[in-house]
Amino acid sequence: MCGISGVWRACQPAEVAEMMNRMVHRGPDAEGMYRSVHGPGILGHRRLSIMDPKGGDQPILNERQTMAIIANGEIYNFPKLRPDLATRHRFTTTSDTEAVLHAYEEHGVSVVNHLDGMFAFAIADGENLFAARDPIGIKPLYFSLKDGAFWFASELKALSPYCADIHEFPAGSYFHTRDGFGTFYEIPEVSPENRSVKEHIGRLRETLEACVVKRLMSDVPVGAFLSGGLDSSVITAIARRHMDTVHTFTVGIEGSRDLEAARVVARHLDTIHHEYVITPEEVVKKLPEIIYYLESFDQDLVRSAIPCYFTSRLAAEEVKVILTGEGADELFAGYTYYKGIMDQSALSRELRRSVSALHNVNLQRVDRMTMAHSIEGRVPFLDLEMIKLGQMIPSDLKLPAGVGPEKWILRKAFEDLLPHEIVWRDKEQFDEGSGTVDIVNAALSKVMNDQEAARYQRLHAKWNLRSPEECHYHRLFMEVFDNPDPILANVGRWAERPAWVA
Repeated sequence: MCGISGVWRACQPAEVAEMMNRMVHRGPDAEGMYRSVHGPGILGHRRLSIMDPKGGDQPILNERQTMAIIANGEIYNFPKLRPDLATRHRFTTTSDTEAVLHAYEEHGVSVVNHLDGMFAFAIADGENLFAARDPIGIKPLYFSLKDGAFWFASELKALSPYCADIHEFPAGSYFHTRDGFGTFYEIPEVSPENRSVKEHIGRLRETLEACVVKRLMSDVPVGAFLSGGLDSSVITAIARRHMDTVHTFTVGIEGSRDLEAARVVARHLDTIHHEYVITPEEVVKKLPEIIYYLESFDQDLVRSAIPCYFTSRLAAEEVKVILTGEGADELFAGYTYYKGIMDQSALSRELRRSVSALHNVNLQRVDRMTMAHSIEGRVPFLDLEMIKLGQMIPSDLKLPAGVGPEKWILRKAFEDLLPHEIVWRDKEQFDEGSGTVDIVNAALSKVMNDQEAARYQRLHAKWNLRSPEECHYHRLFMEVFDNPDPILANVGRWAERPAWVA
């Protein structure tokens, strides 16, 4: 996991250096720059060393010194790509990023179709630049077209001092300075398959286990977030089957349900468990920092970012890579509002839409909060095979009307690996189970009353601020950024859904 930045078709070394400085949290282990000799262009990289910690610094150049790559993310299938590529290319590192560079030499822009992983990368290819972002948008990338030059960076705060018009680089897309943007992936519309429950369960177990195992690839320690909820507990249980020891991490207010549930799971799986008790005072103190790293004021996103921030801080004391359960709710109908969608085909469409919208809500939160503490978050549920399989499972097995709880088939598939009270625990969002909602409501009630909030909402009506709480987040947002407008234009809104599912 790293931070990338650059300017192409303009020579701006000082600006690229400053963009790198603004993202030092994404890569505290090393930094590097590449200045094109074929035309004006600068690439900058901040490195968090995961694969080949000693030899994998970037930019990485090809053997003829005609191309250079900078990348953020992990390519899980690089062990399969490397042997064949090594018959025609000389590798100088054991980094997964170098495999991308040599694969690009052979396949050009279609290299993206050969990669299995989460990524945002840029390749200097002579006078041209090629950039791409992974299919789901797990790794962030933003760009701006300014005075004929292409500016890009992993975070908005890096670009905002220089560019007034910033856009999110679309998930599943690539860009080439010669041909512009292209799309290489959209979540497929897959019809549910008429199989027995036993068959669906067997395929689910096999697929998810493979997705977790591939994400154990690392040259540094790997751990797992463990809230005690279903999703993180399942991921941890699978990881524990393939690791001698697993470090797990949870936070919550004193007496919170997450703390106790996580202890139950940790004892059951025999993990090395770490927990941290957060206080209202600490949450209020850290809110400006959380919002700065999050790059959002959205109420739901900030609420869930609070425990994620503290859990990431705790995990950074022990590991550099962390497994998380993001994506399970969107694949298996975990949120309460899904229960209001009675038509099964409509529910299937909404689940597909939910997954496609993750890139600038929950995935943004996971990326920013983990990277704020220089650790890498990995999301097994959002493997492309899991997304495809998720659509093959009929929605009435995920949310049986009047019969069972949400994510029913996920619970059934892994009920033998976890305690009964964990498998069938009622769904709670991260901010609810950890007690964050209670802290926020108590603390922020003293910050802005209803009358003040009403005035603030009128003043900032453009942003449809929903509550005094969100008004406070927006006010902090405006304070922590020197130039907030370009960042504001990219804020995702978790609560925005099509009218037919409202």
